[in-house]
Amino acid sequence: MITDSMFADDDLLPISGLQHLSFCERQWSLIHMEQEWSDNVSTMEGRHLHENVDEPGSVSRPDVVMIRGLRLRSLELGLYGIADLVEFYRCDGGAEIAGHLGRWRPYPVEYKRGSKRCGLPDEIQLCAQALCLEEMFGLHITFGAVYHAKPRRRTEVEISDSLRRKLKEQCSRARQLLDFIDRPVPNIGKHCGNCSLVTECMPEVIVKDRSAAYVSGIIANISVSQESLT
Repeated sequence: MITDSMFADDDLLPISGLQHLSFCERQWSLIHMEQEWSDNVSTMEGRHLHENVDEPGSVSRPDVVMIRGLRLRSLELGLYGIADLVEFYRCDGGAEIAGHLGRWRPYPVEYKRGSKRCGLPDEIQLCAQALCLEEMFGLHITFGAVYHAKPRRRTEVEISDSLRRKLKEQCSRARQLLDFIDRPVPNIGKHCGNCSLVTECMPEVIVKDRSAAYVSGIIANISVSQESLT
């Protein structure tokens, strides 16, 4: 049963989109509203990495079960997606998982290409996975990790109250943008050089057009004010 505070399946947003939204609102709108997409070296490497890790399957050890390609969903947040890897550690206060005796506590691991340190977009995406798992298994998750492929190193992330608030703000912002007619204005910066959609976005052209319209509007208002005084 779906209450007023729950989302229907048809209204769910992809978890991966939250990473795009945190990176750049205009990029998010191009991908998730305009269905625009272009590849560069970074996106191709990232897709290849996820094709390898998202293949469904599980590996069991005495005190840990590792499940790849686990489907996630949260009707409360209105999100869905696929986890790269969820490690389930044996824990008395954990949840039951099919095919395994005992109780287990989930620990989501998000895979990223490159050697950069974990940033807010990655943390928000990981937090979204954690909250989906909380809703699915009925327990509280305190930590997860982001794994970077090149250094083959994990960065542990606390699923803190502040990170949870940022995630919920991003979910609200995404739905707010869906109601907008115009695309968000580009936020020009160094990140534009790493964006595969910079050609479709044309950030410098758009910003110049907006600036010209803004100046024209100011001039028009001055002219109207002067006419009213004569």
